[in-house]
Amino acid sequence: MGAATDGITRVFMWEENARIEVRNLGGEIVIEANAAGLKTLAGHLLTLAQDGTPDGAHLHLEENNGLEQGSVGMVLERCDDE
Repeated sequence: MGAATDGITRVFMWEENARIEVRNLGGEIVIEANAAGLKTLAGHLLTLAQDGTPDGAHLHLEENNGLEQGSVGMVLERCDDE
């Protein structure tokens, strides 16, 4: 999966058999994933952290778009403002 922001394309890779579920338990969010899913999330975060990636670059993860059925949506976003 790729995303372009300000003309810069970043490629988000998925590990084979990655499984990621996100649940909202009211006062906390639980991200449950198998090893492949955890590697996938780590890779997504490293992609957003690359030099030259602009502030505001982000990736939407939703049910049927990377997350398991029943998951709540999640956005990974780079924000360099302090």
